[in-house]
Amino acid sequence: QVQLVESGGGLVQAGGSLRLSCAASGSIFSINAMGWYRRAPGKLRELVALITIGGNTNYADSVKGRFTISRDNAKNTVYLQMNSLKAEDTAVYYCKADSLYGGFWGQGTQVTVSS
Repeated sequence: QVQLVESGGGLVQAGGSLRLSCAASGSIFSINAMGWYRRAPGKLRELVALITIGGNTNYADSVKGRFTISRDNAKNTVYLQMNSLKAEDTAVYYCKADSLYGGFWGQGTQVTVSS
């Protein structure tokens, strides 16, 4: 089992920045990759960014150049730095861990970008 706790969401004006954090605990050794997903009102949940155990990253086209995913292995924490935020980035953001035991999700954190 892997437990995930997200933090860092909030309200920000368009053009601003936020940093989301996802702290993992439990069977950390089993994690292969961690990612950030989001679900906007009326839309399906989508992948925003992913980082593998080897450090490879992948981003949705809509956030490339604006968002950066990173990790601190010592703190078992993954971050999502979001810059140049747009109104269309408004969503609930979820952290997910892909592990040997399956996928585990955090509770989600709301990000609201006002235009």
